[in-house]
Amino acid sequence: MKKRRFVQPMDKKTLLSRISRILKLSSVLILAGCATVGPDYNAPDLSPPAAWRAELSKGLETGTEDTVSLSAWWDSLGDSVLSGLMEQAVTGNLDLKKAEASLREARARRIMSRSGLFPSVDASGSVSRSRGSEETGSGSERELYRAGFDAGWEIDLFGGVRRSVEAANADLQASRESLRDVLVSLTAEVALNYVDVRAYQARIAAAEEILAVQETTRRLTETRYQSGLEDGLAVRQARYALESTRSTLPALRTALEEAKSRLAVLLGLAPGSLEKMLNAILPIPTVPRVIVLGVPADVLRRRPDVRKAERELAAQTARVGIATADLYPKITLAGSIGLESLTADRLLSSGSLFYNYGPSISWPIFHAGAIRANIEVQSALEEQALRAYESTVLGALEEVENALVAFAGEQSRRDALTGAVREAREAVRLARIKYEVGLTDFSNLLEAQRSLLSFRDQQLTSEGAVASDLIQLYKALGGGWKSSGGKGENRDEN
Repeated sequence: MKKRRFVQPMDKKTLLSRISRILKLSSVLILAGCATVGPDYNAPDLSPPAAWRAELSKGLETGTEDTVSLSAWWDSLGDSVLSGLMEQAVTGNLDLKKAEASLREARARRIMSRSGLFPSVDASGSVSRSRGSEETGSGSERELYRAGFDAGWEIDLFGGVRRSVEAANADLQASRESLRDVLVSLTAEVALNYVDVRAYQARIAAAEEILAVQETTRRLTETRYQSGLEDGLAVRQARYALESTRSTLPALRTALEEAKSRLAVLLGLAPGSLEKMLNAILPIPTVPRVIVLGVPADVLRRRPDVRKAERELAAQTARVGIATADLYPKITLAGSIGLESLTADRLLSSGSLFYNYGPSISWPIFHAGAIRANIEVQSALEEQALRAYESTVLGALEEVENALVAFAGEQSRRDALTGAVREAREAVRLARIKYEVGLTDFSNLLEAQRSLLSFRDQQLTSEGAVASDLIQLYKALGGGWKSSGGKGENRDEN
């Protein structure tokens, strides 16, 4: 076996001189890398209207937005059961948990993106045995021991990596807004279904109340018929009115159970899990006397869907820069240092040292237009994101305007129906008195009872609609989330 000749290690002065040259070259490249290609992002200014177009009435007022009250708007309904359901929904809803997992993914992706700004260092080690051919060599076996470090650093000369970090930051912020948007929708859906439960319970109770009155009326007509004071027509009319009212109950009870099941699923529970909590019949939540609205600009700043769309636009703008950076050269500093020996006992000797280092450059010359086509693709996606943002803003303003009109209009309808119910009750009382003394026929009493049933059902439906419209208004205003101000959230903004 031939004696291996070891290369003499570099003296300290020469090594320091070469390291100094590498550091100087790195500094020059880093300073040159301050230029960043691609468009710089500027948030679009859509100049929202100064005030709402809808006339504010029925407790609606314009004032300073109370973000604390808006973040937990359901407390204004004064229903402790609803507040308890909200707490369960925030901890148990599956869509919310999915959004939280997406946020964690976005955080990890940002870390991956930022790693491109720093050098990478890898350690390696190996032991191998090889045998040469006797026909072409000595045919002897040998072992090779190797250990070392490899390092590489792509200088972000034209800002491609920085643009990718910029995009990752915006994606992370968009993911945070998506989580908030889920919270806004979740709290609204929980409250809407809870109002449905109470409204159906009230309508069932009202139908059963009218049913009891009609049952009394049926017995009265049968008694009068047996006494010869009434013909069989009145008895038949009383019976079909009774059965008609009874026929409405199964549909109401089915709708009630469906609302309970939807509510349970929103809380991440199996249908039927809330029976004990919801069995007790409570009134439909009442709306507060005064509701203070911010101006349109406040709503646009608060709504998570608008904030998310703006961040998605920022991320896509950065991706145009990423694509543009591919037009320019990439410079990489790479090197390795380690130990290599044919025997294990000499691996740590000075003669086993090896190293190599130096810069490299790559520059795309011909890619058949693929790079510029990708820039065009990313620019087109940027315009799509801008139009999506503009559409989201207009949709948000439309949603609030419609909610304002619906809330005020439904309150007027409820007030009118309340008056109709009051008059219908009095009509039933008078018709019954006159019927009992023979001053009117049964058809008048029958019509009065039918009207009372209809008006009472409409009134309760309207009361539920008023509460639902208020919930929709709070949702349109972007209520249902609050900034934690914690370390995790601050980390998303940097």
